[in-house]
Amino acid sequence: MHLKRTIAATAAALASLSLITACEDADADPTTAVTGPTADGGADADTLEKAQVYVQRSASCERMSTDPTDSRLPLTEFTAVGTWSVTERGVCSDRVEHGEIIFYMFSDMKAFQEGYKQRVLAKIASGDSDYGLFSRVLVGKNFAVTPTETKTALKLSRSDLRVLTCNPTARVPEGYKREKGLVEGCVLSDFVASDDGEGSPNFETPQDPAAGGRPEKPGQPTAGSLGLPRAGSLAELKGLVHPHTVDCTGYSTDPATLAVESIDYQPVITGDHGTWGVEERAICGEPGGAQRAHDLNWLDTVSDMELLQARAKAAQQEDLKDDNRLKATASRLLVGENIAVETNDPSVRNGLYQLQFLYLNCEPGFSAPAGYRLEKASVEGCVLTNYEPGVEVGGH
Repeated sequence: MHLKRTIAATAAALASLSLITACEDADADPTTAVTGPTADGGADADTLEKAQVYVQRSASCERMSTDPTDSRLPLTEFTAVGTWSVTERGVCSDRVEHGEIIFYMFSDMKAFQEGYKQRVLAKIASGDSDYGLFSRVLVGKNFAVTPTETKTALKLSRSDLRVLTCNPTARVPEGYKREKGLVEGCVLSDFVASDDGEGSPNFETPQDPAAGGRPEKPGQPTAGSLGLPRAGSLAELKGLVHPHTVDCTGYSTDPATLAVESIDYQPVITGDHGTWGVEERAICGEPGGAQRAHDLNWLDTVSDMELLQARAKAAQQEDLKDDNRLKATASRLLVGENIAVETNDPSVRNGLYQLQFLYLNCEPGFSAPAGYRLEKASVEGCVLTNYEPGVEVGGH
């Protein structure tokens, strides 16, 4: 059963080997070729053993084999030793994601890219126009890997390996690295396209709740916006949320205390809060010391709401890149007119929703059921909402 699953998964993965092409900057010089993802000394390994060690920094890779009869290899070859300048091929098992990773050592990166491009074009010419749209070909300076599982490709894309894409209809969305390949018509990127929903999130997915020509915002109460809370000072904000919503029995504005980090409670704002558009900032809860930190929440008075939301959007999108989900310990940003609260506690967020705070949500494709608030944020690609799947807001 394992062998059948392995062969099926490998065949499916290599049948859809994709790319991420075209969509180059309009003002880019088409004659300029980037030497690839290793320009900064990244994915460079001159032996199969070193390539395995490199991959193991990001993903599981066990039981390496160069046996051409190894049952973990795909039935239909992607390429072989002696073609595309490939000098050696190997395969290892990804125990964590239950798949395989096939390795190709090559002596000429340009020859490898040219070989892949010609394979893609031949597949398209034979009628398979989608070939290469969901590429799992990740290349370094002198080796390439083709993982059978999308989650593995996603992990590897966070390294200096780059997804090689040569299908002329593929593109790289905004928010991802994009470099010209050594071969015209091919692109190197850290974007993993996927049709199984487990690839890189596409932040260009329409998010504007007023889009589509609809006169009303979906999810908006029929009576219109209920407004957002505001406060004239940090003390006033504390009085608004304490004690029924946020426990501020432990409260501090001391910069050293604000800089305390906890593995269980990760704030939205990092570094100098002034560069986020925040004027004053406080922490509520027990930041730790002799005991482990607990019940941490952050209060902010905001002088530049657009800047705060823009930076929070960027941080949220960076978090989503890992596995298309936000870390459970990462705080969510709930905003008012000129104030904000950062918390990773769903019960605290529920209480804040009753005070008319709204959560800044920048996840691709997000929508809220009718009756929940869904309003335009200060930055494109985000909405303000009181809807969280699995978290019931009072009155709904």
